[in-house]
Amino acid sequence: MHRDTFILTTILDTLTNGIYVVSEDYKVLYMNRTMIGWFGDGVGKKCHEVINSSRALCPWCRCSQILEGESGRREVYVPKADRTFEIDESPVRMPDGTLSKLSIYQDITHRKQREARLKATVEDYRTIFEHVAVGVYISTKEGKFVDANQALVDMLGYASKEEFLKIDIIRDLYLFPDDRQRFQAMIERDGRVVDYEVQFKRKDGNAIPVLMTSHVRYDHQGNVIGYEGINVDQSQRYQMERKLREAHDFMNKIIGSAPISIMAADLNGNIIIWNKMAEKTLGYSAEEVIGKLHITKVYPEGKAYEIMKTLRSREQGGVGVFPPQPVLYVRQDGKIIEGNLSAAMIYDDDGNETATVGSFVDLTERIDMERALSRTQQQLLHSEKLAAMGRLTSQVAHELNNPLYGIMNTLELLKSEVPEGNKRRKLLDMSLSEIVRLADMLKKMLSFSKPEQEIKKPVDVNTIADEILMLHEKQLKEHNIIIKTDFDPGIPQVHASTNQLRQVFLNMVSNARDAMPEGGTLTVKSFMAKGFVNMQFADTGVGIKQENIGRIFDSFFTTKSSVKGVGLGLSVCYGFIKDHGGDIRVDSAPGEGAAFTISLPEVSSEKTE
Repeated sequence: MHRDTFILTTILDTLTNGIYVVSEDYKVLYMNRTMIGWFGDGVGKKCHEVINSSRALCPWCRCSQILEGESGRREVYVPKADRTFEIDESPVRMPDGTLSKLSIYQDITHRKQREARLKATVEDYRTIFEHVAVGVYISTKEGKFVDANQALVDMLGYASKEEFLKIDIIRDLYLFPDDRQRFQAMIERDGRVVDYEVQFKRKDGNAIPVLMTSHVRYDHQGNVIGYEGINVDQSQRYQMERKLREAHDFMNKIIGSAPISIMAADLNGNIIIWNKMAEKTLGYSAEEVIGKLHITKVYPEGKAYEIMKTLRSREQGGVGVFPPQPVLYVRQDGKIIEGNLSAAMIYDDDGNETATVGSFVDLTERIDMERALSRTQQQLLHSEKLAAMGRLTSQVAHELNNPLYGIMNTLELLKSEVPEGNKRRKLLDMSLSEIVRLADMLKKMLSFSKPEQEIKKPVDVNTIADEILMLHEKQLKEHNIIIKTDFDPGIPQVHASTNQLRQVFLNMVSNARDAMPEGGTLTVKSFMAKGFVNMQFADTGVGIKQENIGRIFDSFFTTKSSVKGVGLGLSVCYGFIKDHGGDIRVDSAPGEGAAFTISLPEVSSEKTE
C-alpha cells in the first residue's frame, strides 16, 4: 500500500464518523473502521445490502442525484444499526475518472434522544402549568405578572390571560397592600414562603382567601428578579376536604364490597378491617373479629409471623411488601382454604409502621377444577396409550397369523405322509399342537386389540375444544403461548365419541405446544365447509418439512429430537377421525407454523347407525 494512502486510511479509521464510498453501480468501495463497526465489513457488496440488509435500494437513497452533482445533508434513522445519523453526501471523482458517492455518517442518536426528552419535559411542564387545578404564576419583583395559568385567571375573575397580565399586583391584587410588603420580606429572607394566607381581590372587588406557596427567582448573578409559586383558593380547599371525606367514605364502601377478602391488623395483631367477602370466605362476622380476634387465628400456626418477617425483609417484594403467593387460611369451622395472599405494610407520615393490610383470593374451586382437569388429562393420555398398544397388537397379530396358518397347513400335509406310530409322526403332532396353541394366543391378542366400540352420540365440538384449552391454559401460559379462539356458535353437532374427540384435540394442543418452544400463538377456530364441521388448530411454531407432511400420520413416525412417546399420537388420532367418517388435513412450511384441520360430518348428514 502506498505510504500516503496508508496514512490517509489510518486517519479515516480514527474518526468517530462513519465514512464510506459507493460506486455508480451501488458497490461499496471503501468503509472506515467506524462504519464497519456499525454495519459490518461490506466492501465489494451492494450498499443497500450492507446498510439496510435489503436487495432493494434504501428508501432514503439519493445516490443518483448525488452522482449528478447534488450535495446535501439530512437526518436518517437506519433500522439495522438502530441509530439516527446526520448524513453528508457529495460526489467524488475517482482516479480512473469515474464518479462515486462519498457519505459521511455522524451518529446523532443521543442528541435526538436528548432533544426529544427536552421537548417532552418542556411540553410536560407547560401541560402541568396550564392544567393544574390551582393558580400558578410567575411575577417580577416590581409587581407585574410574567405568566399565569388559566386556573389563576379564572379564580380571580378575569376574562382572559392577556387582561390579567396587565394588572398591577400591589394595587389590583392585594386587598391589603401591606400584605405584599410582608410577603416580599419573608420570601427574600427565607427564599420561600409556604402556606402564607392572604386576602386577594377579584376583578369584581370581592375578597377571596388564598393560601400562597412561593419561592424566589434569581438571575445569573444571584439577584432577586421575581417570584413564582401557587395560589390556592381556600374555598376550593374546603370543598376539596369535603370531597376527600366523601372519597374516604367511598373507599371504605369499596373495601367493604370488594369481591376479594380484605383484612387489616395493627402492629399488635388486632384485626381492624374485615370486609364482607372475608366474612363469607372465613366464616367470621366483622363484629366477631374487629378488636376481638388476633390475626394469627386465621392462619395455620406460625404463618402470621412468617408473613410479618417477609414484610420487613428486603428479599422477595422488598421491605413493606408481601408479593402474591399461595397461603392457607383457617375458617371458623376449622376447614382449610387455599388461595393467594397479597399484603403490605402501612406507614405513617414519618415512615413508622402502623398496620398491615392483606387481600386474599379464595382459589379452592379453581384448584379443585385444575386437579380434576389434570386427572382427566392423565386418563386421556392413558386412553391414547391403550389405543396405540391395541393398534400395535392388532398389526403384529395380523402379520403373524398368515405364516402361522401356512406352517400349520404344511405340518398337516407332512403328517398325512407319515404312518401312525412312526416317531416322526409324534414329532409332527407335537409341533402342530404348539402352532395351534400359538394361533389361539394370537386370537386372544386380536380380541384384546378390539375393545368395545366407543359410544357415539351427538356432541358439540366447540364445547370439547373449549374444555381441552381450559385444561392446557396454565401450561401454555408457562410456555409463553397465547391462545386465540374463534368458535362458530352456529355450527351443528357431530355424531362422535366424546372421549376419542377429546384425545384427538388434546393431541393437537400438545403437538402445538411442543412446536413452539420459544412461545407463540395457538389459534383454534371452528367453521362449516362443504357440509362438514371443521375444527382447526393453527400454531406459529417451527413448522413441518415438506418431505415429512405425507408421513406424520404413520405409526411410529416422529420428528421430535427428544421422543416422549412412540410416534403413535397422530396415527391414533387419524384412525379415530377416519372411523368417524372424517379427515385430518395439515398445511405447513418450515418456520411458518402448522395448521391441522379436523373435518367431521354433521349429524344431519350422517347415516343412522
